[in-house]
Amino acid sequence: MSTISPAVNAIGLAAAVCTTVAFIPQLVRVWRLRSAREISTIMFSVFSLGTFLWLVYGICLRALPIILANAISLVLALAILALKLRFDRK
Repeated sequence: MSTISPAVNAIGLAAAVCTTVAFIPQLVRVWRLRSAREISTIMFSVFSLGTFLWLVYGICLRALPIILANAISLVLALAILALKLRFDRK
């Protein structure tokens, strides 16, 4: 297995930041509105499972960009899912 160059890792980390930060506005919106009716429970559940699997894959490869992006994305996605379930009960 070859070693990944620092430049390639930098590209991976930049991509990780972009795709991970994209969840923050949605999380803030759900929190402020106290509503997540427009968010699909099934989509976020499947997305969270996929993100978890990517995290496991990244851990197996010891690929820091994959690990960081998916660990943070998983936390954010699960937070949105938890708020959806909480606010939809009302």
